[in-house]
Amino acid sequence: MIEIKEVYYSYSEEVALNNINLAINKGEAVALLGPNGSGKSTLLKLMNGIISPSRGTYKFNNEEITEKRLRDNRFAKELHQKIGFIFQNSDTQLFCSNVYDEIAFGPRQMGISESEVEKRVEDCLELLSIDKLKDKTPYHLSGGEKRKVAIACVLSLNPEVLVLDEPMNGLDPRTQRWLVEFLTRLNKAGKTLITSTHNLELVHEISNRAILFDETHSIVADMPTNKLLEDVELLKKVNLVDPFYKR
Repeated sequence: MIEIKEVYYSYSEEVALNNINLAINKGEAVALLGPNGSGKSTLLKLMNGIISPSRGTYKFNNEEITEKRLRDNRFAKELHQKIGFIFQNSDTQLFCSNVYDEIAFGPRQMGISESEVEKRVEDCLELLSIDKLKDKTPYHLSGGEKRKVAIACVLSLNPEVLVLDEPMNGLDPRTQRWLVEFLTRLNKAGKTLITSTHNLELVHEISNRAILFDETHSIVADMPTNKLLEDVELLKKVNLVDPFYKR
């Protein structure tokens, strides 16, 4: 489904992705791990078409995604419908006057009929148990409620892939547990999940494959999540666990 070959990306002269080679199949649950600034969020933006490679190729469903193609509004809309992106900070994703319109925004932009929009919104409100929030202003919601609304906004487009950037950040333990179980259900229902996270306690529940970045902005490991979590020396080397930690 996703194929990335020899991809580089730089912000001005600062390297963010260094020779990334990666393939992700339909239905996988993949976690991106690594220290801050190692390239995880940049890779997620590239997958979502927010940025394009400085060098190398990115293909989705065997179709190359380029800056030129993304300038075609129709093509860009189709890609963003297929790949849903949950930002690390939900406030950057929410801008409408009420929750109903937030969830309806994406389908309306796609030109879907208002009757179908209403059905999708109601389905998402029920799926995430946020019916009571539909007339509320997103700005006044709690962090957990904002995260649920952001997820509902993406799911209203019924994407094939769900990309999440540090989705556990700022959530209380109860909401984290809810999110883990919800993501697990989505994956079992056939959604492809790609999640960037620092949460080593929960990562094995939301992924079965882990891709590890280091401070050179390169992939240094790609293996089953449980196997990576057992490699404490490697996790120490990339500063994901305390260097004095012992199993």
